[in-house]
Amino acid sequence: MTGTIWKPDLAAYPGPKYLALSRALREAIRSGELAEGTQLPTVRDLAWELGVTPGTVSRAYALATQEGLLAATVGRGTFVAARAPRLGPTQPLLLEREPDQVNGRIDLRAPRLPDVGQTAAFSEALRERIANMTDDWIDYPTQRGEVPLRRSICDWLSDRNLGKVGVDDIALTAGGQNAIALIFLCCLRGDRPVVLTEELAYPGFRHAARLARAEVVGVETDDQGMIPEALEAACRRHGAQVLCLTTEAQNPTTARMTPERRARIVAIARHFDLQIIEDDCYTLSESEWPALRALAPERVWHVGSLSKTISAALRFGYIVCPAGMGETGRLTAQHAFFALAKPVSELCLHLFESGAAQEIRRKVSEDLDRRIRIMVNHLGRFDLAWQPGLRFAFLNLPMGWRASTFTRMAEAEGVLVRSADEYALIHGRAPHAVRIALAGNIPEERFTLAMEKLAGLLSRPPYDPPAV
Repeated sequence: MTGTIWKPDLAAYPGPKYLALSRALREAIRSGELAEGTQLPTVRDLAWELGVTPGTVSRAYALATQEGLLAATVGRGTFVAARAPRLGPTQPLLLEREPDQVNGRIDLRAPRLPDVGQTAAFSEALRERIANMTDDWIDYPTQRGEVPLRRSICDWLSDRNLGKVGVDDIALTAGGQNAIALIFLCCLRGDRPVVLTEELAYPGFRHAARLARAEVVGVETDDQGMIPEALEAACRRHGAQVLCLTTEAQNPTTARMTPERRARIVAIARHFDLQIIEDDCYTLSESEWPALRALAPERVWHVGSLSKTISAALRFGYIVCPAGMGETGRLTAQHAFFALAKPVSELCLHLFESGAAQEIRRKVSEDLDRRIRIMVNHLGRFDLAWQPGLRFAFLNLPMGWRASTFTRMAEAEGVLVRSADEYALIHGRAPHAVRIALAGNIPEERFTLAMEKLAGLLSRPPYDPPAV
């Protein structure tokens, strides 16, 4: 809103000031008082003009952005996008990419699995199941028919410390993202519920929350993940209902939360009666530390999938529901899609029972180990965060680099990486860092070439740091 005077009377709107400001924005945009393309003041400038806190303005901007009324662009500001809210999502969650061999670029933006014989294993499983088809392939799939597959999931998770988990605790979903959306349907209530996430977080959390008409608030983190004091402050201020966390392999920072920190987070969640979504989709390695589901079985929804271990094409996920809530999770899934499609459930059951799933996971892990060694050999002298068994790394850029500049220059070199900005909430803060995926669909020689190019760029910042 550069050069434009707009100072709404918040006293004319009942309720909290951030809701009053969001309503004033909505009415000013719909009436044409704020025209499309108008740049709004910065959060701090408008807060000063209205005599409110920057947090109040930030929340109002975020609500209007979620409705499609505003558009926020990193480095440019916030603009009026439309006079009426858009229906449905405004951003894609998954970007379709050209094959690496077509565009000549090495795409390290998203972790991709290597081909370790999945297609052959799936073909064999389908032939086996089709050969024994019965008439139960004609009617609707049922939750009761998924009991053997839920039992296989319990076995699959036996290397995780989840506490007491049984068949009745499991709900099956069409992938991890679907699991998150279903949990929001179970847990969120009211017109504008609040969901808490890490300040840098998997974008799928906020996409699913927006579909559930929830407001997403970021909570400060450190090298162990979410900071307990920051979580407590956010709970007191926002009255949140759900907390989303990745304790074993935080996306994108790779941080791993210590058992002591997990216990403190759980104590706060109990005090404020938060439901917790524990995202464990990325973890490949065994963990001796107790998951949040083991520490607070009455409130933790533990989410996993086969997308990062077996195949993203299967769209198969699962929820370890809170104790006594398995039926609720399964009923929510039933209302969404009845049950998993019969070909998917039968294929996955055969993969588990035949041992093919375990063998594929082992081979994927071996491929990952080789790529980690390549990456560390080339980038280990920089500020690189990584974990064994994790298919991405987080690179804090040397002084002289900005994330936007680095990603642009890396693309000019033929290498695509993701800026930390993509994981920040609207008006949130992000370090000058990038996430590097250890994409298994790229030949190792091409992956090595990408590491060489990134190392070369890191050694040549666009400007020298100031003398001390």
